[in-house]
Amino acid sequence: MSDRSQVPDFNPQGPQLVNVALADHIAARIATGELRPGVRLPAERALADEYGVAYMTVRRAAAVLRERGLIVTVHGKGTFVVEQKPEEAGPGDGRE
Repeated sequence: MSDRSQVPDFNPQGPQLVNVALADHIAARIATGELRPGVRLPAERALADEYGVAYMTVRRAAAVLRERGLIVTVHGKGTFVVEQKPEEAGPGDGRE
């Protein structure tokens, strides 16, 4: 189990759109390893219940995450966390 305390609570405020705030929260869960590559995300309706938002908000957040390259949706299978590519390595990275 990962330490969920690393991810701030989902509490959208101010001018930020709720779907973007939700995408940011799920992205943080991915970044901390709570949601690992290859893991299937819960169904959109289940995520809507979990976060207390409308179903369409989750759909829009998923679109944002797909644009960011963090998730992929496979028709008939579900939505999965994508394996993140390592950042461009600099000099001295051991690759020649």
